[in-house]
Amino acid sequence: MDVEQQATAPRPLPGPVDVEQAEAALIEHYPRLVRLGYLVLPPSLGRNRRVLTAHALVQRALPRNRVAADEQAGLAVPAPRGPGGSPGDPGYAYVRLRVLRSALEAGRPRGRWQLPRPGQLPPLLPQVWGLRLFPRSGGADELALDQGLATLSGPGRAAYVLRALELPADRDVRQVLAAAGVEDPGAAVLEADGLRTPPGSRDGSLLESMEFDPCTLQARPTDLMRRRHHTRAALAAVAAAAVCGVLVALPGDGWGPDGAAAPPYAQNAAAQQALDPAKLTKAAPGAWKTADRPGFAAWPARGNRLGDEELLRRALAVWARPGRTVQVTATPGTPSGPAAGPPQLLYAGEVGQAAVVLLHDGLRVVRYAESKDGDTGAAALDFARTDAADAGTATALVVGRADNNVRYLTAPWVDDVSVRDLLKPGDAPIPLHRDADGVTDPTPSPAPGNDCNGWPALHMGGRLVTDLGELAPALLTTGAPAAPRDVSGDGARAGWAHAACHLQTMRGQGVRSVNAWPFAAQQLPGGAGSAEWTCARAETWRGAGSRTLALFQPPGARAGAPATVVARAESTPACGARDPHVLAGVLWKAASGTWYALAAGGGDVRSITASGGVHGTAAGDRLAVPAKAGAQAELSARLADGKRISTLR
Repeated sequence: MDVEQQATAPRPLPGPVDVEQAEAALIEHYPRLVRLGYLVLPPSLGRNRRVLTAHALVQRALPRNRVAADEQAGLAVPAPRGPGGSPGDPGYAYVRLRVLRSALEAGRPRGRWQLPRPGQLPPLLPQVWGLRLFPRSGGADELALDQGLATLSGPGRAAYVLRALELPADRDVRQVLAAAGVEDPGAAVLEADGLRTPPGSRDGSLLESMEFDPCTLQARPTDLMRRRHHTRAALAAVAAAAVCGVLVALPGDGWGPDGAAAPPYAQNAAAQQALDPAKLTKAAPGAWKTADRPGFAAWPARGNRLGDEELLRRALAVWARPGRTVQVTATPGTPSGPAAGPPQLLYAGEVGQAAVVLLHDGLRVVRYAESKDGDTGAAALDFARTDAADAGTATALVVGRADNNVRYLTAPWVDDVSVRDLLKPGDAPIPLHRDADGVTDPTPSPAPGNDCNGWPALHMGGRLVTDLGELAPALLTTGAPAAPRDVSGDGARAGWAHAACHLQTMRGQGVRSVNAWPFAAQQLPGGAGSAEWTCARAETWRGAGSRTLALFQPPGARAGAPATVVARAESTPACGARDPHVLAGVLWKAASGTWYALAAGGGDVRSITASGGVHGTAAGDRLAVPAKAGAQAELSARLADGKRISTLR
């Protein structure tokens, strides 16, 4: 995107769009993409089906593999409208085009004997049974606009929506429509011009209101009588299937011989001990004070239901044999099988409306939850890998989630807990109350897919942690990869304020810690000020699957403004303790209108060379050479030991 120096961040050097880049854009801008799909889909589907179909189209928009640069026709991201304009990310442009194509396909007629197109197929996921979902109702202006959009064709509706929410000029709208397969983009734009727009609000487009937000929904029941008839028919079908299953499962070889395995009715002594509440191990109350490495193994058992053997027995039995009604989740790389022997009890108590048991077997932490009145119909079982935890990564575990709030059981060595918004580094932290067992009051959690208006984190003693949707919060650090340190001081908090929103792309990955390393500060050409280069690296509990982002922050940005992602990589040692080096580049437009290719390296970089669409060499760890808009450059750097490295990818 052509970005002015004092307006928004510059764009990364162009290149292929890979699955990780598209996934990050989809997660970060999920509400925007779903709103786009919802508005372009034909109104004849009805509001409930449009909502579900819009979510399905966005969730199926990821590519299966890397998309080569020559396959990205129409993916050039035009200049944005301003702070609320179209994100300047090739990954976002690619996913947006996929969503737009599918939504337009859903509205095109097909022949009598023609198979449905992919966009016309009913979504397999998400599905909601027994409820109808639809956005909240707006006012008279929103209703008039909705009725007006229903009179437009699919391309006309897409042109109106793109111009109102995404792109600043008709030229850009026509370009994206053509890439989406619209035969006559000009006619679509003219059709959109003919729609009479209600006055609405001067603060923004009416399309940004709740009337057109498929992520903020109301629920109503479906036809209850029809559901009853369908339920009876389903029960009859299940009974017939059960009879057939009994006939098929008559004695015989079945799936084949089991070799040396014992018969199914045999009992294994170690497995039986793992099911006995009396065999559970417990750490001494002060074990953490003398442990060589304070971790979860040194936590004492806490909670007001430690003596409830029935609850503990149910937790162990469900862990060994979860039934079909149990909701089981596991972080990537975490086995969900039974314990090899008696596990350690960390907590058993009531948290809100749930009875919760936390167990530890050396490799994993397991959370079992049921209704506190003993109803096991909605039991849940969560697994998280926590091997080799230490005092920094074993500060807390999640004991409950409800209404986008989370409650933690804190480590016995944590003296105080407070909440801090990472996007407001200058604000004082707010103390968070804990009960006698170390369980905190509910505190807001960063919601998945949010617009990043705030990012709550917790100070636990001197350490800063944040919730990434898993049992163990991720530890946040700063500094060089070889010696990361706790986030303290105004400078470290200000740096994390620009990186915090990108934590959204690291949710659900089994992240153990995230380090933000400000590896270079670069004086921009023409006296424009100093830009900051940061490498944010997320490392996992399982050791593989790391995720690394190179961030560029131009001068003059407000506190909390997200830095621009200029490079990303997965499962690479770069920017980590094993390979503390990094190289990244970006195209930047000065106030004079001149484009520059900027590059910076960290960790013993002695020179940087640009080739391809840009030519230049600079001694040291920074480079700035004039370039043309859209130029593609290949960057390399030489280290102090003579080794050459390339850009993060």
